[in-house]
Amino acid sequence: MRDSTKCMRRAPLEPWPAGVVAGFVLFASHFSPLSVSPLHAQTWNSPETVALVHRAVNRRLDVQADSTLTSYRARAHGFVFFLAQVGEGLTAPPRLVKADELDVEVYWRAPDRSKQVILGWRDGTFLPTDISYHRDHLGIVTNNFGNLIRIGEGDEVRDAVHPLSPAGLDAYDFALSDSLAIGTANGEVTVYQLQVRPRSFSRPLVVGMLYIDVATAELVRFRFSFTPTSYLDRQLEDISVVLESALYENRYWLPRRQEVEIRRRVTWLDFPARGIIRGRWDISGYDLNVDIPAALFRGPEIGGLLQARRSDSSWTEPLEQAIADVAQPVNRQDMEGLRVELDRLAGSRALGGLPSKRFAAGSFSDLIRVNRVQGLTLGFGAAVGLKGTRFQLRPSVGYGTSDDRLTGSITANWSTGATALALSASRRITDISDLPVIAPVLNSLLSQEAGKDHGDYVLLHEVELGLRRRLGGRTTLAVSAAVEESRSLTTEATPASGAYRVNSPLGSGTHRVGRLSLERASGGIAVGSDLQGRLALEVGEGSGEYFRTTAAGRWLANAGGSEILSRIYLGAGTPRLPPHRSFVIGGRGTLPGEPFRAYGGRYVALGHVEWRFDVSAPALRLGSFVSTGRRVTVAPFVAAGYTAEPLSGLPWGSTSGVRPVAGIALELFMSLLRIEAGVAVREGEFGLTVDINRDWWGLL
Repeated sequence: MRDSTKCMRRAPLEPWPAGVVAGFVLFASHFSPLSVSPLHAQTWNSPETVALVHRAVNRRLDVQADSTLTSYRARAHGFVFFLAQVGEGLTAPPRLVKADELDVEVYWRAPDRSKQVILGWRDGTFLPTDISYHRDHLGIVTNNFGNLIRIGEGDEVRDAVHPLSPAGLDAYDFALSDSLAIGTANGEVTVYQLQVRPRSFSRPLVVGMLYIDVATAELVRFRFSFTPTSYLDRQLEDISVVLESALYENRYWLPRRQEVEIRRRVTWLDFPARGIIRGRWDISGYDLNVDIPAALFRGPEIGGLLQARRSDSSWTEPLEQAIADVAQPVNRQDMEGLRVELDRLAGSRALGGLPSKRFAAGSFSDLIRVNRVQGLTLGFGAAVGLKGTRFQLRPSVGYGTSDDRLTGSITANWSTGATALALSASRRITDISDLPVIAPVLNSLLSQEAGKDHGDYVLLHEVELGLRRRLGGRTTLAVSAAVEESRSLTTEATPASGAYRVNSPLGSGTHRVGRLSLERASGGIAVGSDLQGRLALEVGEGSGEYFRTTAAGRWLANAGGSEILSRIYLGAGTPRLPPHRSFVIGGRGTLPGEPFRAYGGRYVALGHVEWRFDVSAPALRLGSFVSTGRRVTVAPFVAAGYTAEPLSGLPWGSTSGVRPVAGIALELFMSLLRIEAGVAVREGEFGLTVDINRDWWGLL
């Protein structure tokens, strides 16, 4: 049996109190999680809204007693992804660690009996992990959670009151925000969207949006998250849920699509790493009012297979291809847009479940690192929030044992919905390049043991006020104003062997600086074509006025069973560009085979294209759950760089034309390790680097 939902458009609202403003975006056959804009004048608990909620509560009670639908059988096909997200600000797309694909038979019988049987289950591991899931993560929600919502078998969320339960009438505020029309085979169905928020955020309740069929008052879609006190597992950052139903026989709203995302982080340290469980389910093949034996409902609610069977040959396509087919829909319905909407509903109240006061570090190298100007440097930080609010202070401090210099910063952050405001003051030592060229942990090791430091450092004193605004699911606009003083540094440390090169004079005094950037993030775990990039403008005034602009882009495209990865970086500055804002390329991380950071100036252009394909390799076990992986990625590449107008007093000069490089890269151990060999075409010099995959540099 097929559902009769065909299409959706906005429907005119019946007369409502002034201030109700409706906005919408059309999506074929299902609602978009990004479709509704917040109302400018919200009317909470209006008589009309409360009346609709009462009808919806009564309808849920009536459905349980509806004698015309006694049972159904359906099939659920789903994926459960485990992902890892790392890097400063946790803005980089998550990496796929493990994927499970499941085929589940679903049974339901009035009034509230349900049973699910896992018939097929396979999994694939793409990074080392030993994760296991709660059993209810491997099935669907058959009854919109009932009157009390539980997740993780009650270990993650237990007994949060449903907004459309009898107890929900006193626990929540409701507001009408939109009207939609769903086209069906028998005409149109008008659906009202209600926003719902707790009257008390100190109780285990939800924040979200309810979509209600106006004619029948049935709940057809529910998108929500929870208040902080709902989370029983203190490692839970948040849980986001989307439940969608479809209309069958022009009468019954039954589950059609469901998504759940569970995000976790450690409780004692604010560190840029999180684990994500993301489940996505499609439910179809309904048989209504079928005879289901009572014995079938015995035993656990989710039965069947107890573990994945990798050798199962009943699937019609390889798991990697199945993931590719579903990755794009998952990304288009990214939960990030839902979280932005829920933040707006929550106003000044924080929705995350993590402790408001924790130690903090931006990376492992914030805690301990080695470079040639500071030597061994130790640091720590903290994140101190006002409980229940979105305001947070982030102090940090560091000490260099070779230069006896204290560094540190303090930042005050405040956010609401898609907007974040930050005021910071800092004293920091930083590499001048926009382009990271080595994993920070590896750079510390090479600096200490071999005297090979791949940074050029400047001391910055800065006070900055910045504003970030999310324009969409992937696009962010940032603007800031700062007063910045730059000072030159000298080499102070001594390595265990070898000798450090001299640190260049990069200080240029005090400038008033304005910055503007527009960034498009990656699409996430999609394996299809993906374009991301960043455009940045910078204006400075002080010891010399200057203008600086950069553009960076990354494009990944499918090419049959392989991929084409392209990267480009362009930069230009005016004649009085400060030394620490100039550009530098060459060697490791940019042009392997060319001398390290031999070229630079006021203009730069750098391009890289590689053809990526996998070849089979024997998997070696390195522990109970760690393996080298069964695939090795091979990536022949070409790159080219150009610089012009070098600054006097700096060791890098012009490229005197384009500098091409050709080479090949291998990615081993589930792509955690990258070996890169390149030849400089003009001189024939050879370069070889071994490093951790750059996707993990933000963590290190």
